[in-house]
Amino acid sequence: MTNLDIIHAYRHLYRGLLHAVQFSSPARYTARNQLRRAFREKGATYDHRGYSRTIRFLDAATRERGLEHQVLKNLLIMAWYRHENLPGWKQVQMTELQKHVKNTVYNHYDATIKMLNKSMGLRSLQNVTAASVRTRTMPQQHSVGKDEPRRWIKRYRTEVAASSASVLSTVTAFPLDSVKTRMQTYPYDGALHCVRATYNAEGMRGFFRGVLAPLASVTLVRTVSFSIYQRSKYIYSDWMAKNIGFCPLEHVNKNGAYPNLGTIACFGAAGATAGSGITLIACPFELTKLSAQVSVLMANQKNVDPKKQAIAMSYHNKGTIKTLSNIVKHRGYTGMYTGLNLHLLRDTLGTGIYFATYESSKQLLTTFSGTDAHKNPIAVLVAGAVCGIVSWALIYPIDSVKSIYQRNALMYSKGQHVPIPKIQFFRRDMYRGLGVSMGRSAAVNAVFFSAFEFFKKRINAVKDM
Repeated sequence: MTNLDIIHAYRHLYRGLLHAVQFSSPARYTARNQLRRAFREKGATYDHRGYSRTIRFLDAATRERGLEHQVLKNLLIMAWYRHENLPGWKQVQMTELQKHVKNTVYNHYDATIKMLNKSMGLRSLQNVTAASVRTRTMPQQHSVGKDEPRRWIKRYRTEVAASSASVLSTVTAFPLDSVKTRMQTYPYDGALHCVRATYNAEGMRGFFRGVLAPLASVTLVRTVSFSIYQRSKYIYSDWMAKNIGFCPLEHVNKNGAYPNLGTIACFGAAGATAGSGITLIACPFELTKLSAQVSVLMANQKNVDPKKQAIAMSYHNKGTIKTLSNIVKHRGYTGMYTGLNLHLLRDTLGTGIYFATYESSKQLLTTFSGTDAHKNPIAVLVAGAVCGIVSWALIYPIDSVKSIYQRNALMYSKGQHVPIPKIQFFRRDMYRGLGVSMGRSAAVNAVFFSAFEFFKKRINAVKDM
């Protein structure tokens, strides 16, 4: 067994502990100290079977507030009182009876934990699941190079599942996104008219123009968005618990609980934080996608200034990379962030509404069905579709203005002023393509969350080596 395997075991256990305690203090520091004590114990050796079972135990403690979570919580409390909450430097005078009690008070507790470890095959629960290195028998060694891809996939299963599901959902619903953008930026009699006109002029290829840009960005954007959202959710929940006395995450995990203002505010704020965080990454890709989608329409415009027409023609039938290069050529490197303020406004509000709706829908489905929504594919599909429809319905005029402004800016050179259209809610032309957009969003998110849960379950089912 190599030192690299020991290092990987320590890191995986430490990461599992941090997720299980939700990065809270002082639990995270108590777990860290317990882990260090176990790995620094003299004569300790590595037990891969105990390590693998311990990781599964921590995963169960992370997923829900069940038996594993309660066991880990109580162990950490006992460890804190036993090792961390020590008297100060001042000597305390104790009687012989008090000394005897101090020396033997944990004997029965230790014996009970030892039996529990043995029954569960962890060998390590007393030291916060870290003593899987303590057995005196060496396990069968495995090839590090052969198992490394499997370890990597299991280690980053959330990111792998999110990126795979994002690619699948993006390709599936991209034709609807193309129709939506065309209807926002050019007048059509309806969605069917737009579909017929696009097919007659450009063929099937027209519906997939610009697809490489979102495919290139979807992995990064989804991964960053989910990471920011998860971390922000715990931070805001802890802040509310300390300052208001209400913990949204604890409320959500209660049986029969319904969404309330506190949970909606927590998940909405976390979603808004994630949305604002991904704007700098997503803006250039979305601008490139939009220019590719409407390039043929811009080139075919009539009664347009010759200079603008020449710029519009330069975007005609260009690929994703050439389109991005063309934007930089005409508007400079800052041109890649054309419409950034509108993009930031849309993503901040839209992502906040998106996650608040998804979490609330999932909680309602859990309460009404009496089952765990995470394990119910219908519940996941419905919650994903609902959050997509609601978020787009509420912020659609902002997205329309963003698309129109970016379309107009593509026909201007660097330094020229581009007027920003006014955002007007409840105005009919601001909602062109709304039906297509909501249908697309429902399809994208239903496919995404269903695929995400499927991929994650498949990765979790991969056997540890």
